[in-house]
Amino acid sequence: MAYNVLIVEDQDIPRDLFEIYIGASDNFKHLLSLANASAALSVCRNSKVDLILMDVMTGFDHNGLDAAEVIKQQFPDIKIIIVTSMPEYSWLARAREIGVDSFWYKDGQKDSILDVMERTMAGEHIYPDETPLIRIGNATNHEFTERELDVLKELTTGDTNAEIAKRLSISVATVKSHIQHLMEKTGFKTRTELVSEARGLGIVIKSKRE
Repeated sequence: MAYNVLIVEDQDIPRDLFEIYIGASDNFKHLLSLANASAALSVCRNSKVDLILMDVMTGFDHNGLDAAEVIKQQFPDIKIIIVTSMPEYSWLARAREIGVDSFWYKDGQKDSILDVMERTMAGEHIYPDETPLIRIGNATNHEFTERELDVLKELTTGDTNAEIAKRLSISVATVKSHIQHLMEKTGFKTRTELVSEARGLGIVIKSKRE
């Protein structure tokens, strides 16, 4: 018996590739493809879904991790694999926290998506050890501490140091210190340049729910 797979992916090329891979497999059956994560829950309620390939950034800015969290709460037996090309630092941890079964980076991951799908349906949890290595200025994203990345994400809002400090429950001086360390590591001269580059590379992405 083949497993029914729901694809949630708003980009044509990866969506088409997933459909081709599934169509060539005897173990999986393509049920439906969606561009918007918010519609996935309704499909789960009305169809037999065994596995979801869920992108994080989907149509209309709907977050696949948010959708995955709700689906896992209501349908814990449905397996979910997060698929993304973005190196956002917090997504791996959140996926684990909400019970996502596996996590697969579209670019550069050694395991094929079909292999990850088969192992996930067999009960394994397949996760990369870390986010992809991305160069930003004179540094890489792996050289930043988690707290520095927290501050960097908050910087993308355009809020003041005081507002960021309140949100992260740290002092304004600590926020300034983290920003200074980020500037020193990357070699950027302004925080605007730092934030623009980090956001453009996908190192930090702040969703509407955060």
